[in-house]
Amino acid sequence: MVVDSGSTDGTLEIASRYPNVEVVYRRFDSHTAQWNYALDQAATPWVLTLDADYVPAAGFKDDVARAVRDPGDAAGFEVHFRYCIRGRPLRATLYPPRVVLFLRHRGRYVADGHTQRLALDGRVDALNGPIDHDDRKPLKRWLASQDRYADLEADKLLAAPAGSLRRVDRLRRLGWPAPLVMPAYCLLVRGLVLDGRAGVYYAAQRTYAEALLARKLLRRRLRSGMGDGDG
Repeated sequence: MVVDSGSTDGTLEIASRYPNVEVVYRRFDSHTAQWNYALDQAATPWVLTLDADYVPAAGFKDDVARAVRDPGDAAGFEVHFRYCIRGRPLRATLYPPRVVLFLRHRGRYVADGHTQRLALDGRVDALNGPIDHDDRKPLKRWLASQDRYADLEADKLLAAPAGSLRRVDRLRRLGWPAPLVMPAYCLLVRGLVLDGRAGVYYAAQRTYAEALLARKLLRRRLRSGMGDGDG
């Protein structure tokens, strides 16, 4: 099943080549609503949820079949990702593992900043993976997406009690420390300097995204007079 929100590329033409593909249309308003709409259209007990820029590794289909055939007491299965720059896998990424296979009646998506997070009732096991995350957005679209994402992330970080946030999100909530440490963290701690230009490009992307978020946080604090407190 493909949930289309008015694509203007070759998505629908490609999907029409496959008799087992069903296309449903929903105007996009949020990631959470879009993914829950997809769940509501599904009729199978298990669902496999993939973004359009996910490329499963060889053997992934068999791994999924084994998990569905003998899940034990697991309600879902997560997978790790390899981030790709123009098709070249990096040795590390900040992209977290994600539950991609789960029992439909046990899961529902909830808003989590700029994206959606699966709230799953039950134990999570792991698939072998990995899945390549090969995002090839044009730069103009990527920049526009980051601006929109930063607004949603800033709203999330400022609305949440500080104690409820993960350590990394508490650092991001402070503002400027995150973009200052991001280049060294990506290139040296995660070793992306060894990936050459692709690693530097990824580090630059993440630094830009964190700097944009820091700017959004600062503007909100200046408008509300929150200062640097928890607000």
